[in-house]
Amino acid sequence: MNVVSDTWAVRHAGDSAGCDPSAHELLNEATQWLQYARGVMSLLADLIHEADGVDCKQVALSMEAIAAMTHLGAERVGQAHAQWHWQAKNSL
Repeated sequence: MNVVSDTWAVRHAGDSAGCDPSAHELLNEATQWLQYARGVMSLLADLIHEADGVDCKQVALSMEAIAAMTHLGAERVGQAHAQWHWQAKNSL
């Protein structure tokens, strides 16, 4: 799987403001980011359990990556929530 081409933000990075993702697309992307974070976290935990020694700098970098992926997922959920409210308000 090509991670770079799987996310809406990367696919549309060069697009103008006229192409906003739907709430559904944002939630799908949030799910992907959170699944990536969970996978990296699980792999890191397994490696630490199996390791004789731990490289603290590498663990810290991995944890920062997990935090970034989690942040992107939460950000997409927030955007989808705001869009959903805006659409509900404008449909009245």
